[in-house]
Amino acid sequence: MKHLDRLFFRAIDIALVLLLAAMTLMVFGNVVLRYGFGSGLDFSEEMSRFCFVWMIFLGSIAAMRRNLHMGFDMVMVSAGPKARRVLLTLANALILGCCLLLLAGTLMQWHVNATNIAPVTGMPMSWLFGVALPMSLAVGLMAGWRMIGYATGRLTDAPTPHGELHE
Repeated sequence: MKHLDRLFFRAIDIALVLLLAAMTLMVFGNVVLRYGFGSGLDFSEEMSRFCFVWMIFLGSIAAMRRNLHMGFDMVMVSAGPKARRVLLTLANALILGCCLLLLAGTLMQWHVNATNIAPVTGMPMSWLFGVALPMSLAVGLMAGWRMIGYATGRLTDAPTPHGELHE
């Protein structure tokens, strides 16, 4: 299972690099073509926007895995070990709840936007809104796993910035 876990997050990291490279090449290429030659790539603006949105949502999966999301830890630092576990359980329950709301909203938007087509590329707009589906599932699963771990005492402290959990 750990091998699949590492493989999944490695694939996300590679996808992030490829999306950033594609977005950079499209935007830079379009700038050079517009100012240097008076022309441009029609699809560049639309596809770079798609890449940017996908980067944000896939990046949030990678950030959750590595515990790199911003947090307010003033209370956590002064709390004892038991109170810290309770706070971490509640925090992950809130994250899970938000992911469930995002998942429900994404499914509704998916159906609404399945027939909307991007004007230049002709891609369904559900590809733009649908990225929240894997993000809400992945982040929700991680939050649920952590919430259960903290509630049962299997996890005792917050993950480090490198994604390591204390068991």
